[in-house]
Amino acid sequence: MTIVIDAHEDIAWNILTFGRDYTRSVGETRAVEAGSHTILQNGNTLLGWSEWVLGRVAVIFASLFASPKRWQEDAGDILVYSDDAEANRLYWQQMDIYRRLVDEQDEKFGLIENLADLEETLATWDREPERTPRVGLVLSMEGAEGIRDPGELEEWFQRGLRILAPCWAGTRFAGGTHEPGPLTDEGRDLLAAMAGLGLVLDLSHMAEEATLEALDRYEGVLIATHSNARALLPGSETPDRHLSDLIIRRIAERDGVIGVVPYNRFLSSDWRDGDPRELVTIDRVIDQIDHMCQVVGSAAHVAIGSDFDGGFGLEQAPAGLDSVADLQLIGKTLAPRGYDQEAVELILGGNWLRILRHSLPET
Repeated sequence: MTIVIDAHEDIAWNILTFGRDYTRSVGETRAVEAGSHTILQNGNTLLGWSEWVLGRVAVIFASLFASPKRWQEDAGDILVYSDDAEANRLYWQQMDIYRRLVDEQDEKFGLIENLADLEETLATWDREPERTPRVGLVLSMEGAEGIRDPGELEEWFQRGLRILAPCWAGTRFAGGTHEPGPLTDEGRDLLAAMAGLGLVLDLSHMAEEATLEALDRYEGVLIATHSNARALLPGSETPDRHLSDLIIRRIAERDGVIGVVPYNRFLSSDWRDGDPRELVTIDRVIDQIDHMCQVVGSAAHVAIGSDFDGGFGLEQAPAGLDSVADLQLIGKTLAPRGYDQEAVELILGGNWLRILRHSLPET
């Protein structure tokens, strides 16, 4: 079974917001949380240690995320900020969560900061069955308002940050989801500082106007960790959350990779929260993957960015994807669509592996 690399999981946000313990299995967490407000706010979890191992999810792009207070959904949404100082505190708090996790659970989790860490992590998945593999975490910041000044980026880099998305909603750096706009002068300064450090630019959530300039301007590696194709979502409630075919082609031209999101609202424009999850099947995920592959002419630029536990859970995932372990089913479902084993391995993990090997420092 090939390894999976998942380009977006909101682990620290869940630990701090709901007290979730991801060393548990999915089943254990669901049992503990049964009937709680957590289920009402975020759904039944899709993530857990046993399922990462069962699904051979060897590497996760682990997010650091907080939202502007203007987008707070309810009183239970506690990781919100009113200003840059508050954002900075919340993002550092999540950095500490990840570093504590790998310190306290070093047999299960490891921080991937360089190529040596990456290869060491991958090697644990080739061990004898009785040995525990290690899930590697690549730290990825979603929304950059925790960066008070581009000069702070070096400290973040030294602590392990390797991927940075300037936006979630609009920020002082660029227009974003629901809040369109171009790159600002501060955004251009941020991109220059990122390129100097070798950080990967994540275009997910960035407004199209800002994305087009970033594609022209940014000299480093760029990706979209968790974004779907707008062309397959006519009438979407959030059209600016998805990528136009133009952006998909431009990312591929830069040898970037796009992670498809298996979230029902991002797979069907007609699906609404509360609808039966069975109305959306894994075939809709394959439709997204196939569309992008057809747009760019190969399987070299499409992968998975699940966004699991990022504001949705089991109830909003396609039928058949009952936990993160089931991401392997994407590969099995690609084969009948004409994708050979090499293409399947690229989509499940190989494309992200190429990005990591190209962007991570050696040591």
